[in-house]
Amino acid sequence: MGSSLIERSSFISSSKRVIFHHHHSFQEKKNLTLVPLDRRAVRLRKVAKFPVAAISEDLVKGSSSSSVPAEKPVKFKVRAVVTVRNKIKEDFKEILVKQLDAIGDSIGRNVVLELFSTEIDPKTKGPKKSNEAVLKDWSKKSNVKAERVNYIAEFSVDSSFGEPGAITVTNKHQQEFFLENITIEGFATGAVHFPCNSWVQARKDHHGKRIFFSNKPYLPSDTPGGLKLLREKELKNLRGDGKGVRKLSDRIYDYDTYNDLGNPDKGVDLRRPTLGGSQQYPYPRRCRTGRAPTDRDLYAESRVEKPLPMYVPRDERFEESKKNTFSVKRLKGVLHLLLPSLKSSLSINNQDFNEFSDVDALYTEGLLIKLGLQDDILKKVPLPKLVSKIKESSQGILKYDIPKIITKDKYAWLRDDEFARQAVAGVNPVSIERLKVFPPVSKLDPEIYGPVESALREEHLLGQLNGMTVQQAIDENKLFMIDYHDVFLPFIERINALDGRKSYATRTIYFLTPLGTLKAVAIELSLPSAGPNYQSKRVVTPPVDATTNWIWQLAKAHVCSNDAGVHQLFHHWLRTHACSEPFILAAHRQLSAMHPIFKLLDPHMRYTLEINALARQSLINADGVIESCFTPGQYGMEISSYAYKNFWRFDMDSLPADLIRRGMAVPDPTQPHGLKLVMEDYPYADDGLLIWSAIENWVRKYVNHYYPNSSMISNDKELQAWYTESINVGHADLRHENWWPTLNTSEDLISILSILIWNASAQHAALNFGQYPYGGFVPNRPPLMRRLIPEETDPEYASFLADPQKYFLNALPSVLQASKYMAVVDTLSTHSSDEEYLGERQQPSIWSGDAEIIEAFYDFSAEIGKIEKVIDSRNCNQTLRNRCGAGVLPYELLAPSSEPGVTCRGVPNSVSI
Repeated sequence: MGSSLIERSSFISSSKRVIFHHHHSFQEKKNLTLVPLDRRAVRLRKVAKFPVAAISEDLVKGSSSSSVPAEKPVKFKVRAVVTVRNKIKEDFKEILVKQLDAIGDSIGRNVVLELFSTEIDPKTKGPKKSNEAVLKDWSKKSNVKAERVNYIAEFSVDSSFGEPGAITVTNKHQQEFFLENITIEGFATGAVHFPCNSWVQARKDHHGKRIFFSNKPYLPSDTPGGLKLLREKELKNLRGDGKGVRKLSDRIYDYDTYNDLGNPDKGVDLRRPTLGGSQQYPYPRRCRTGRAPTDRDLYAESRVEKPLPMYVPRDERFEESKKNTFSVKRLKGVLHLLLPSLKSSLSINNQDFNEFSDVDALYTEGLLIKLGLQDDILKKVPLPKLVSKIKESSQGILKYDIPKIITKDKYAWLRDDEFARQAVAGVNPVSIERLKVFPPVSKLDPEIYGPVESALREEHLLGQLNGMTVQQAIDENKLFMIDYHDVFLPFIERINALDGRKSYATRTIYFLTPLGTLKAVAIELSLPSAGPNYQSKRVVTPPVDATTNWIWQLAKAHVCSNDAGVHQLFHHWLRTHACSEPFILAAHRQLSAMHPIFKLLDPHMRYTLEINALARQSLINADGVIESCFTPGQYGMEISSYAYKNFWRFDMDSLPADLIRRGMAVPDPTQPHGLKLVMEDYPYADDGLLIWSAIENWVRKYVNHYYPNSSMISNDKELQAWYTESINVGHADLRHENWWPTLNTSEDLISILSILIWNASAQHAALNFGQYPYGGFVPNRPPLMRRLIPEETDPEYASFLADPQKYFLNALPSVLQASKYMAVVDTLSTHSSDEEYLGERQQPSIWSGDAEIIEAFYDFSAEIGKIEKVIDSRNCNQTLRNRCGAGVLPYELLAPSSEPGVTCRGVPNSVSI
């Protein structure tokens, strides 16, 4: 790529003489070239005024002195090789329509292509273009079973055509098809690639021609004259007009608020506030669907329920292999649809876990066998294929895989050191912070939420600090905290009024031991103040006897429940899913596909709009999985909005800035990443900094290549429009915040892009793919709690003393809640077979037409490979006790590659699950 050597195309007939003209980058003295196929030399005239950019199929007429006059361009034929990807499985209707299209193609209802030059035609003042050409042999190849099928189309152009830069496609068939790429062969400069990766709709559904650009990137100011109007037209098509209901076949990107989470038409209890567009409930914007309002609330959008698909632009939908992964996992998700109707079949005894063997049975027997409901389920399943798949399993439906947390040590989750280890190497390693002030102080309004002072005192910690005072431990960076007080306390009263929900606002203090591991030394449990004499804050310390051991276990479970809620609603969903969506929408609306920054971001936007739409449909909606399975219940998304308003900052989403903000690192220019960790064995940060630096270095090379000076960034209209719209429309509720980075210099752009790519890839991977390995064993990480810790004066205290194990298990989610949660996090933790990991790209050698960038990308890919080896070696280092040791899980969540399935490792390019 990028070579000025001429590639000989297999398209050229060997029986004809072929005249080549050198690429314009050659020195003029080398312009005279001849490659006759009949071994006779024919000399050409020196360069004509027009560029000869194609290979002639005409015989050179006359004697050796004959020449092609400059005034009369020669006609040439070039061909397009068009790669169409077939569906793996087609239903009867699709097969029938495909056959009808094959018949129609033979009588003129075909696929038509037209090639556009980068140059302006002096006669028409529009772009130079070829004749229209049709794909050949569509009808003959309609029954080919290969995954990819190549078709040919031939164009006639003249020697003044110039460089091909765009191609239009018109689909006159009845059915859409997936166009993977087009390669134009026959130009002297070599093959021209058009990576398409798009569904081309039938003309009856969308009248306009589809426009595809070659892989050569152009900044807006450098756009060749022949492509300017096409560039503007395609962006206009993608923006739409903001009106009407979107069809599933549309390719329109637009914004809306989260006004479709509730379902007021089904009952007042399913009403939910609109998130976004108000000071009370600020939120990022999501993709607009334009559905009609509900009957009972004109401000709420009507819902589309499973199995009907939610609108996202057509090219954002899951591809077939990804859908198949979801279908297999949905076999377990059948619980969500069917078990509510079976609740009446359950006795009081099998609604709860009463012994730890009841939990084990989910992995050895399967839920339905355990509950005695397998026959009932099979009768209620409406799909015969699903029934047969269930019957194929000798163990029955909903037998879960053993989560990784208990594969190496069944009782690891009970240990205090494992509880603390997961704060830096578990599924949520981004909440821990260095303790700077003791006792910690709340930032909530004391007139509303009571005293800001903590109940934690030095006497709670003494005896746990290896002889240090609290101040000494703070000064030596030995004390750390996970503080969920301020995010939960405003909601605790409403949460605890819900049926089957009980929660505290928790604070947990950790001490860094000489071994480099953490030790939990105190847990503060806060409830809303109910009067001057009400003890709303309680401190629990490590146990000294049997009773305090079970109280300590319950306190840790409440901490894990808080952690699960903050992890899911804030760090995972809000930061990596919801806050990314506006940047993706704006990129499609404002950055042309030929813009180099769009090409950079493209793999990091894959599937995100679709997974976010699925989340609105069944995860974060009223009575969805989050409400059913997590402690906050129906207030979960309000908490997410509260966190967006009070805690989220885009500029703090870079890994170095986040670590420094939390006090987990201090700036240090002498260190490789410009900072020094205050806790040496912090697996998430250790591995994350390697990946962050690799991303940042790759982005820096890329940005500096296209923007050698900062004025080019300020003058790039598309780039500025993208960033401005992302903030002012996509994050409109926070648009006036002064922490938004400016976009004036190369360093500004490098920082912004690095944050977006980091969040979409490594940050999301660290927060997502450990959900089942750690949370699939519910006692390790209960997503909700149903009982408070009993005080000695409580009526429940006697039953707690009589059977503390049963009390503990009954405080966890019910069997149905746990099983639904397990089915969901199992799906969310699964890599599909078409996963594209960091350092990988579809068509890696041709996604860009810039040879230097391709080379830089391969350097980035090699660096990611080296990082994986470093991570592997760290996981074998016995001095790193947070990732290596007896029964200790290695930290692989940031290991870049993975096999398909639930592997607890792998960093995909995008938020795709």
